[in-house]
Amino acid sequence: MMLPLVLGACETQAPMAEDFIPEYRGVETKLLDGDLVQFDVAMTKARSSENVAEYAECAAARYTLIRGFGFARHVRTNVEIEGGVWHADAVYTISPSLPAGLKTIDAEVTVQNCMEKGIPTV
Repeated sequence: MMLPLVLGACETQAPMAEDFIPEYRGVETKLLDGDLVQFDVAMTKARSSENVAEYAECAAARYTLIRGFGFARHVRTNVEIEGGVWHADAVYTISPSLPAGLKTIDAEVTVQNCMEKGIPTV
């Protein structure tokens, strides 16, 4: 008697929608000096480093509002991926008025944009 050959285990599964939905793994915030703040974020299923940097920006915007300020200025963001987990280490200055520089954010507008995109904040 011949047993049927099962090939199903060798077939490649088509990706599911869940495979493309980012998983945000949290934010660590460190006050470095007065108005200088570091945000360490982690996530999986990012499409690019820009996704992780945007997550950090959302965290920075919410933190800015929590501290009673309205604006932040991006200083730097370092992104790396390790074992499928994306990490960003971002530094921002926070201030009550629009700071000098090109990479400034209006915290209230940024938080609203993050909410619309489904990106969590602090």
